[in-house]
Amino acid sequence: MSPIMTAIAKNIKVALLQFYAGANKAENIKKATDFATKALKQHPDLDLLVLPECFNSPYAVDQFRKYSESIPDGETTKALSQFAKEHGVNVIGGSFPELGDDGNVYNTSLSFDKTGKIVAKHRKVHLFDIDIPGKMTFKESSSLHSGNKATVFDLPGLGRFGLAICYDIRFPELAMIASRSGAGIMCYPGAFNTVTGPRFWTKFGVARAIDNQAYVILCSPARNPNGGYQAYGHSMVVDPNGDVVVEAGHNEQIVYAELDPSVEKDARTAIPLSTQRRFDIYHDVSVDAKKGAL
Repeated sequence: MSPIMTAIAKNIKVALLQFYAGANKAENIKKATDFATKALKQHPDLDLLVLPECFNSPYAVDQFRKYSESIPDGETTKALSQFAKEHGVNVIGGSFPELGDDGNVYNTSLSFDKTGKIVAKHRKVHLFDIDIPGKMTFKESSSLHSGNKATVFDLPGLGRFGLAICYDIRFPELAMIASRSGAGIMCYPGAFNTVTGPRFWTKFGVARAIDNQAYVILCSPARNPNGGYQAYGHSMVVDPNGDVVVEAGHNEQIVYAELDPSVEKDARTAIPLSTQRRFDIYHDVSVDAKKGAL
């Protein structure tokens, strides 16, 4: 596969909205649009807004079904779609619990173009089931079902994106599929916690960026001073060379970055990984995905 030099169509101005969710769903949705409005007031020329994982509900396995809603007629979908349309801005809508037609609950991320149209839907593929003795036990699969596809999509005028959620980042195949399908940006709404976050969050962002010579966007909830699941925070953008462009702290805040296509082009030209891979020795994981899984 030859290098794709136009994976990012232009300099993209992006805002990462880092906030925490409370128990009131309507208030959580309003907080999301309030943060989005604030970002646009500070930077009216923004191209893209990115929200955190599970932004309309508490991050708790016993709460996901209670807060779940159908797509596209649920209140969260309607609010994000309307905001994107009214403000003429692209939105990667973090994630929220989706009630599927099959009756199962999924951790789902929606992306919207500037007209408010849904251009991508990703159901979290890898569920967060861990047991760290003496520190943390968490089992998403006790209430959530997993998605079954890699997600790659285009935002008109910006370029091609890959989309995954939180624990998905530990599995490099999704980013590989996106990159080899022409994506120059990989976005992960994620809620790493205060145990796994300090140890792994930045490392995974840097690794996925270097592996695929792509920008990586990580958007986390802020830490909640009222208790419950404590997200790590530290939303960040990593460039195709693995350098952290911007990083939040752990409190509620908005951070901004500009994604420069020349950085991606220079990285891919200087070290042409895409022409040096040895698919005669190891399998290209993107082949099967391109046959219809995207």
